[in-house]
Amino acid sequence: MQAFTQYTPTRIVFGKDTEHQAGSLAKQMGATRVFVIYGGGSVVRSGLLERVTTSLSEAGLEWMAAGGVKPNPRLSFARECVEKSKEFGTDFVLAIGGGSVIDTGKAIAHGTANPDTDIWDFWTGKQKVTRSLPVGVVLTLSAAGSETSDSAVLTDEETHEKRGMATDFNRPAFAIMNPELTFTLPKYQVGCGIVDICMHTLDRYFTKSEHNELTDEIAEGLLRTVICNGKIAIKDAHNYDAMSELMWAGSLSHNGLTGLGAQKDFAVHQLGHELSSRFDLAHGASLSAVWESWALYVYQEKPERFAQYARRVWNVREDDTEKAALEGIRQTVDYFKSLDMPTCFGEAEGVGVQSDETLHAMAHSCTYGGVRTIGSFHVCDEKDIYKIYKMANKNCKFSDR
Repeated sequence: MQAFTQYTPTRIVFGKDTEHQAGSLAKQMGATRVFVIYGGGSVVRSGLLERVTTSLSEAGLEWMAAGGVKPNPRLSFARECVEKSKEFGTDFVLAIGGGSVIDTGKAIAHGTANPDTDIWDFWTGKQKVTRSLPVGVVLTLSAAGSETSDSAVLTDEETHEKRGMATDFNRPAFAIMNPELTFTLPKYQVGCGIVDICMHTLDRYFTKSEHNELTDEIAEGLLRTVICNGKIAIKDAHNYDAMSELMWAGSLSHNGLTGLGAQKDFAVHQLGHELSSRFDLAHGASLSAVWESWALYVYQEKPERFAQYARRVWNVREDDTEKAALEGIRQTVDYFKSLDMPTCFGEAEGVGVQSDETLHAMAHSCTYGGVRTIGSFHVCDEKDIYKIYKMANKNCKFSDR
């Protein structure tokens, strides 16, 4: 094993009907005035919001609720909620939803605790988070892993910038995880979630770091579990066993466990963020739309790593390293297709085939105007990013690329 620091302070409360514990858990964390944030009307229609707020009231806590979080969480909405939260006197934030709601909740917590700082300054690196409010989570979507991660994403809809920000202050105090709360998800959202869970591990797995045997085994086992149960869940979102495995895998895939001791890459996430911010494409779909092109562009940096992935995750029986590596990529792409997820721009709803001018603009934006590179497995500058986008822009099959 290589050197690492692991910090996962989030208390996990997993199982049926656990949402009823929200109030008691928040009170244990010192809450008195809780700002509840959620997304669309499904939380209201299902009765989940009422169950959670009832538990808050029964615990003797004051609460205020605000709904309206959208996918690819908007900076403007988060700012509005910060002002409401400050006025309410919030000392605890409770997010009911998936990654976008949780990330918005984290932004509200930072903004409320730092009333003189614009929250976007944290995401652009102008200011560093040194204090925040505790955040609790009632998870309704297995995907982003934000319920245990140190990261949060916001999108400035005016400039189409989507930024991620990592800090230990992002780690929630507790996460309530009832797999039954995911039963009403549409097939598309289930598919997006499966891709996101896989990618949080793949973006850690493809590394040049070596001698992290147990970390590799954990990552490979998680991927096999997600692939197997994802096949079941995409057909039957009411299958408790499959949905529960995906929910737990989503948390483990992004709490740091699957990449301990290794240098992270996360180029695919950065590539996908441009699609999400520019075309408002769902996060998971943005990742599947660029993964194949990224993999084919970079795999020769260390083909034996891709071959190991193919053999251990996909059970590829091929002695030749190059052939095994490519077969692993192909099987991953085929799996994404089986989930009805896009694997290139032409298959992505609202994106389609783009002009060369747009591809250059996307590559320039991905580098924050040419001031950064992305990735570590293969460090990609603006020219590399453009080439990957150009490959992904072709609406063709794996064998044609």
